[in-house]
Amino acid sequence: MTAPLTPHDQHSPHDEPGEGRPPSHGQPSGDSGAPYPSGYPEHPGHASGHPEHPGHAEHSEHSEPGPELRAELVRASLVAIAVAVSGVLLGLLWLWLAPKVPLVSDGSAVYLKNSEGEDAVGADGVFTLLGLAFGAVSAIIVFLLFRHGGIALVVGLAIGGVLASVIAWRLGVWLGPTSDVVAHAKAAGKGVTFDGPLKLGAKGALLAWSVAAMVIHLVLTGLFGPRDPEPALTPAPQPEAR
Repeated sequence: MTAPLTPHDQHSPHDEPGEGRPPSHGQPSGDSGAPYPSGYPEHPGHASGHPEHPGHAEHSEHSEPGPELRAELVRASLVAIAVAVSGVLLGLLWLWLAPKVPLVSDGSAVYLKNSEGEDAVGADGVFTLLGLAFGAVSAIIVFLLFRHGGIALVVGLAIGGVLASVIAWRLGVWLGPTSDVVAHAKAAGKGVTFDGPLKLGAKGALLAWSVAAMVIHLVLTGLFGPRDPEPALTPAPQPEAR
């Protein structure tokens, strides 16, 4: 007779080494049938213990501006600088074309020689007209050079126009007659007519260049700018004949 098997010699066919029990004698410890010895499936890509975030990588890739945007910003900066430098020409023309304000001194005070004259207002008008003309010319030149430009060029025109107007204003005042009217009257003498300082009373004229440039550029873009290709029209399905 043979002795019955003891409980320790019996192994259930459902027992697996990966559940914390030692492997059977017929199965090696490195059996491929137990890919997860710890009893928990591993998550691929989580070897460092921290989940990967693919969205973070995509965000880092798109955080920097593309080459087209950088090129557009460079063009806008060059336009703003060129327009601002051309404000020197505006200042010289304003000094040359602005009407002079004649003053006269009686030895104790300084008066306008022509009290009913509008020479002071005329200086503001000349500055405004020159600013509008320069704005239109600069917009045409920028449109012809950069026909495919975007909003950055318009912003460059606007910023450059304001800077050019400020440069023209300060340059005209600096090159014009001195602002020390009393000293100028003493140097001219009693009863002698002399020119008053060049002033810009209406500070809103400093925006004339920028406004004209943006409007003209917008009109040119709308009339002669590049057009987006129209989508191809698919023919409508014809009803089947019965």
